[in-house]
Amino acid sequence: MTPGQIVSTFIAHIESGALDEAFALLSDDVEYDNVPIGKNIGVDAVRGVLGPFSAMCTAIEWVVHVQVEQGEYVMNERTDRFEINGSWVELPVAGLFRVVAGRIVLWRDYFDDATFRKMLGG
Repeated sequence: MTPGQIVSTFIAHIESGALDEAFALLSDDVEYDNVPIGKNIGVDAVRGVLGPFSAMCTAIEWVVHVQVEQGEYVMNERTDRFEINGSWVELPVAGLFRVVAGRIVLWRDYFDDATFRKMLGG
């Protein structure tokens, strides 16, 4: 698979709730950086962030508006949608991924922290 296909597959696994399959596409020492919040290093750290957040959601959709690939790098502009307590909330996101040897070694999401906190109700 190309880096773009790996990122698309990763997103599809997150949307379907197949987190173990998504995590299998990450390198053991992946850097996951939610830019306004902070970095997490390693699959277990990513699991610690995404697992509880995903458990709050009854559905997840990441609508990719544009995705471009150059070598090991994939960038996308998307709207991350989460159904929480029967209501959909949306977060505009720009993502950067680096894929080496078939695994994501860098996942960096850029979004507005105030919008994120408002989305979560606080």
